[in-house]
Parts: sequence; structure tokens; C-alpha cells
Amino acid sequence: MSSGTPMAIGESMLGPFVTGVLSLDDVSLEGKTVLLRVDVNSPINPENMEFMDDRRFTEFLPTLDDLSSSKVVIISHQSRPGKLDFTSTEPHSKLLSKLIGRKVDFVPDVCGQLAIEAIKSMSDGEILFLDNVRMVDEENTMKKSSQEILATSQIVRNLSSAIDAYVTDAFATAHRSSPSLAGFTNEVPCIAGRLMKREINALRTAVYDPPRPYVAILGGVKCDDSLKVAINLIENGAVDKIAMVGVVGNLMLWASGNDIGETNRQFIRKSLGDAFDETWKDSEMLVSQHHKILFLPSDVAIDEDGVRRNIGIDDLPTNYPIYDIGIDTMMRMRPLIMEANCLLWNGPASYFEKSDFAYGTVEIMNMFTEAPGITIVGGGHTSALFNQRGKAGEVSHNSTGGGSVLRMLSGGRMPVFESLEQSSEKFRPLLGSLGMSAE
Repeated sequence: MSSGTPMAIGESMLGPFVTGVLSLDDVSLEGKTVLLRVDVNSPINPENMEFMDDRRFTEFLPTLDDLSSSKVVIISHQSRPGKLDFTSTEPHSKLLSKLIGRKVDFVPDVCGQLAIEAIKSMSDGEILFLDNVRMVDEENTMKKSSQEILATSQIVRNLSSAIDAYVTDAFATAHRSSPSLAGFTNEVPCIAGRLMKREINALRTAVYDPPRPYVAILGGVKCDDSLKVAINLIENGAVDKIAMVGVVGNLMLWASGNDIGETNRQFIRKSLGDAFDETWKDSEMLVSQHHKILFLPSDVAIDEDGVRRNIGIDDLPTNYPIYDIGIDTMMRMRPLIMEANCLLWNGPASYFEKSDFAYGTVEIMNMFTEAPGITIVGGGHTSALFNQRGKAGEVSHNSTGGGSVLRMLSGGRMPVFESLEQSSEKFRPLLGSLGMSAE
């Protein structure tokens, strides 16, 4: 397969969609008032407060197209209180309007009288964009509450009185629980949008039913999360090889008996904090019980007083920070990637923000775009790199998630999925009486 032609994830390759969840194929929402929860939390240039990336907007446009005959009320968040980019979502409404070439009215309210009156005065085909939902305190303070408690919030009680259905495409926050994410479960039918369904199916393929051989590449700084992902993939019997790179790779070299030097050991300890002891136990277990599955660096690049220098693992320890994988490691990875029928990558291989140490990460990215198998990029910094380099369309799936990807791949709890399943169980038998049956 030529570069730039990613292998599609066909229906026969998909892992099972979350059991019983309602999708847009199951319902008819024409003429209905729909609350659409999206995640357009985007990087903003602090100098001019302009968006640096519009990908989270363009990704949910297929869902918006499907709702063209509905009254659509969009709700989202931007950053969190106390941060410089915690702003109103009025700029978001203007950008969306520009992207779709249609009027999007902004309402400087979330769930008060102004918002409710605006919603109730809508006509079919109109779009409203409510203000930053995190400007309502309960969205921030109730994030660890049960679904029953979330349903008592003003956000849920007030908005559910003015809508017929709730659709979510907020995959990037599907691992969180808050009123706007999981509070509408029993109030109105809750439905997965096009982006949500695509994300879940692709990532479930990576966990449960990947074409073999299947290779996962785990890197970045979040060692605790990455090792949980590795353990979950191994326990599911789905993976053939796990390549550890970045700080994750440094940790695994250390756990394998290689002295990576005090500078690098202290960096790992500091980045993990209270999670270090548990993560260290996980690393030792992986080395002792699953070493045949692991692919570890054979050489690394250190920052020696501002100069990149390649050293072999036999040349360790080093007092300099390890910032990249080495050339030999990259060469060994190439056949691993090219011979795989399914590939997952989450987390950079290097400190790629420093140009001299971007080689490892960029080389893996290039190999991904050339690989003949299914290529799944697991969100966060890795996904951002593909977007920045114009390579997002050259892989099979480029996730919009970050923390949600790690939580899902590690088998952790996903409150939004639970909400969708519970709502489906309650409302699926009632769709006909509610005038929402697609049949």
C-alpha cells in the first residue's frame, strides 16, 4: 500500500460497539430539540486568544449534518476555572458558524432562564451554542458524583425540561463524570453521535479483536497509565508485541536491570509521584512475566550539554537526560511496524518539542503513514503531532481523545459509556411512543 493511503477499519474488523447503546441509526430526531454535548476544548493562542487547532470542531460535523432537521443546542467546555484559556464559548460559536456556513446563535447562559427561553423559541434547523458549561459550579464540583446525584443538578433539571433527546460526541471526556456528561441518563434518551461511535469501535478493535500480528507502541511521560494499557492488552490476549519508548521506555530499561542514571531515575520518580511504587511493581512484573512480548530500546539519545549524542544501552549509565530513542532502535522498529496487520500508538518516543530530539517520534510517525496494516493513533500529544504535520488523514484512525483513550485501553471505568448503556436500556422500548423510532 502506498504512503498516504491508510487501511480502512471495515465493519468486519470492528470490535463490538458498547452493548446496547443507541446510535443515530436507531432514532429519528427530525423536528426534535436535541442537546448535543461536544468537546471543543481547544488550544488558544494567549497573545490573540485565537484558536490554534479546529480539529475538535470538524470531527463532530457529521453528527451535526445528521441533525440538520432538528433544533440543536450545543454545550461544551473550554479549559477550567483559574486557567488563562478559561473563556466564554462565544468564539467557539463563531468558528463553528464559519466552518459550516450557517448561523450559530450564542447564548451567554448555560441553564438559566435566558438559555431555556432561547431553546424553547427555536425552529427546526436552528443551532444554539450555550456558554461554557464549566462556568456553572456544579459541573466542576459534582464530577465524582453518582449518576443519581448528577441528575439533581440545575444543569440537568433545567435543560432536560426543554429538550427531547441528548446526543454526545464528547469522546475526549468520556472518562469523566459530570452533570453535562452523564447526568441525562434517565431524563431523556441519550444517544452516541457519529464521532463517539467511530472512536469506540476503533479503540475496541485495538483492545479486543485486532487483526494479527498486532503491535502496540506506548510512550510519553504517563508511565502508570501506559503500563496499565500494556497489562490490559496482554491479559486480553490481543497483542503480539509492545514497544516501549519515551519515558515509558526509560522506565522499562531501568526495570530490566539497565542503570539509566540518577538524573533519569529522579525524573521518573518525580513525574509519577505517589504512583511510583505501584508503577514500579507493574514494570517488574512485565519484565519477569512477559519479557518476550516487550520491545525495548537498544540505544538512546542523550542531551549532552545541549548536543544530541547517541549511546548504546551497554554504554549506560549516563548523567545526562535521555530524550529520544536511538538510530538502531528505529531501524529495529521498522520491520516490526511494516509486518503488523494492526498498529496502535499512544505517546511520543522523545522530547519532540526540542528539534534535535524529534527524530524518533517523527520517524515512527512516518513509518505509520507507510504501514500497510490498520493504524490507530491514540490521541493526546501523538495525535496532535499528526495534525500539526498534516498526516492525520494518512492513518486509519486518529483519536480525538487523550485521557479517555488511556482509560479505555487500560480497561478502566468510562462513565459516559455507562450512561449511554443505561439510557438505552430505559428508553429503547419507548422510542415509538416518543416519536423517535427510526423504523
